[in-house]
Amino acid sequence: MDLSAARRTAKALVSQMTPEEKMSQLLFEAPAIDRLGIHAYNWWNEACHGVARAGVATVFPQSIGMAASFDPALVGEVAAAIAEEGRAKYNKAASHGDRGIYKGLTFWAPNINIFRDPRWGRGQETCGEDPFLTAEIARAYIRGLQGDGAFLKAAACAKHFAAHSGPERRRHGFDAVVSEKDLNETYLPAFQKTVEAGVAGVMGAYNRTNGEPCCASPTLMKILREQWGFEGYFVSDCGAIGDIYEGHHVVDSLTEAAAAALNAGCELNCGDAYRHLCEAYEEDLITEAEITAAAERLFTIRAKLGEFEPQRPFSDIPYSAVSCEAHKALSLKMAEETLVLLENKGGFLPLDPTKKQKIAVVGPTAMNIWSLEGNYNGHADEYITLADGIRRAFPHAQITVADGAPVCDGVRGRWNDFADMTSEGVAAAEEADVTILCLGLDRTVEGEELGFDNAFTDGGDRKTLRLPACQQVLVEQVCSVCENVAVVVLCGSCADLGEMVRSKAKAVLHAWYPGALGGLAVANVLSGKVSPSGKLPITFYRDGEALPPMETYDMAGRTYRFLQSEPLYPFGYGLSYTAFAFSDPAITASSDASLTCKVSVANVGRCAGRAVVQCYAVFSDSRTTTPNRQLCAVASVQLAQGETRRVALQIDRFWLKAVLPDGSRTDPDGGVTLRIGEGQNGSLRLKL
Repeated sequence: MDLSAARRTAKALVSQMTPEEKMSQLLFEAPAIDRLGIHAYNWWNEACHGVARAGVATVFPQSIGMAASFDPALVGEVAAAIAEEGRAKYNKAASHGDRGIYKGLTFWAPNINIFRDPRWGRGQETCGEDPFLTAEIARAYIRGLQGDGAFLKAAACAKHFAAHSGPERRRHGFDAVVSEKDLNETYLPAFQKTVEAGVAGVMGAYNRTNGEPCCASPTLMKILREQWGFEGYFVSDCGAIGDIYEGHHVVDSLTEAAAAALNAGCELNCGDAYRHLCEAYEEDLITEAEITAAAERLFTIRAKLGEFEPQRPFSDIPYSAVSCEAHKALSLKMAEETLVLLENKGGFLPLDPTKKQKIAVVGPTAMNIWSLEGNYNGHADEYITLADGIRRAFPHAQITVADGAPVCDGVRGRWNDFADMTSEGVAAAEEADVTILCLGLDRTVEGEELGFDNAFTDGGDRKTLRLPACQQVLVEQVCSVCENVAVVVLCGSCADLGEMVRSKAKAVLHAWYPGALGGLAVANVLSGKVSPSGKLPITFYRDGEALPPMETYDMAGRTYRFLQSEPLYPFGYGLSYTAFAFSDPAITASSDASLTCKVSVANVGRCAGRAVVQCYAVFSDSRTTTPNRQLCAVASVQLAQGETRRVALQIDRFWLKAVLPDGSRTDPDGGVTLRIGEGQNGSLRLKL
């Protein structure tokens, strides 16, 4: 069904409704209108990295991990699998008359906010700190989720519009003050690119941006609707319209808050503030024309999903698609591509899987399912923890497992989370030939508005880039008794492991929240079955470095694009078990909108591996401050040992522009040089 046909269907349905019925449809829990044959529909569903909160589903790696793959095409495959499972669950739920929350086809994902501050607890849900990478991963996700057929397989929703990335404790009343330059150079581009990709929905943020509540912002809505031509639906974050009154205090009642949001162009309310629309209508704060327009937009999406067809599209997708073997295999492949090898002294990894040896698997994430899942997750029917995976990958080894420490003192309160477990971990390590030290976090201390404060976390945001103190004690003692230590870290952001690890550990593997089968993915890398290929989608800072205050949205001193100091590990960094050589760059096609660059990539190392080709634009402009460099293209290619292939990099000229203080984009007067290779300082230079 094309857009015009969907609009006609929506218009015909809405024209038969009373004003009260129309207003009832603007709530996320839209009730049935039996006389028109319209069933109830709950708009709220989640699919950050798998169908969430609706029982069993494939749990893929968390979004920040998928971004670390630098592989949009594979992310698109993951999204297509999520849509398949979403349809299967919807079909079965609807057949039993279940149209409740988390049963619909409107998924409020992806989260495309820029991870500008490593302390932000929700950064794990994002695609990292870079606007280009965020846009590319999100576009692939959206196209995979929505499909390319006549009907939407599922409806994606880009969130949270705009300039939203902490602090969690203050988000309901916070004003993000952002310059026009930063807004257009950093915070808006990914949203613009997802609109171009045809995203069905956009969700507004809790905060204000430059004084205007994001869910009732004429400025942001003008950009979205008029400048970019967005034709989908706009939904508030959950409770955000109530915040206009209760948190931001810019109106005097919930009725006025509801009116302000609707008048600005927010069609759908996640929350209950739109229950006051009838009062707003009676008080002439809103018009029936505005109510009608909002309802028509929402029913256009429902029509595009095929709800009103005699034969519902995709109704033949069986329930057996949920958590099927093909999707599990895809989840494992995705997890393997997310893993970033940060250190590998003397080629310590991979370990020999045929060797008879004693391996200690020690630490609070060794058997922790929550550290596989991240947040906004479904429930898998099979989990492979780090300890499980290592047992499978090293069948000839004697494996000893120990907690050694809780994730964080005094948070979870489970029986095995006593603080003093260090001796257990040390006992296992001192008897081992090799210790796999499993560190990190989970959603109990890193996440969305957790509601408590301790030495490590502030409402879900981190107070430090070091791991919790109990884990630091474990690290020091284990590294003191075992010579051969490899560290695996599961968390959603960067982690400064401290001098003890840097000086004593032989290897460090950053695994994010790798999904239900993440333990096997990690083990496959440790054993050499898979060569690591993930790259950092965020800068890893040193703990104690003078980061700007979290409340400051100025980009100066933030991310690889504007950082002036040397990071712990740079954006785009990641080691491999093999080595790649790059040569013969050439521009093979060019237009006003884009250009194509080709480069030869050779695997000159000791094993097969995936090369991640990164292309950065370096430019300057006398009229403005420009980024240190800007990622503008990525490509991924699997190469056998000794193999060479020609790889194409597609570059949108949008990313080669300088942004002036007024927010406009222009060709930089200092010219552009491309740097191509495995990281920011690629071995190849190409002057445009």
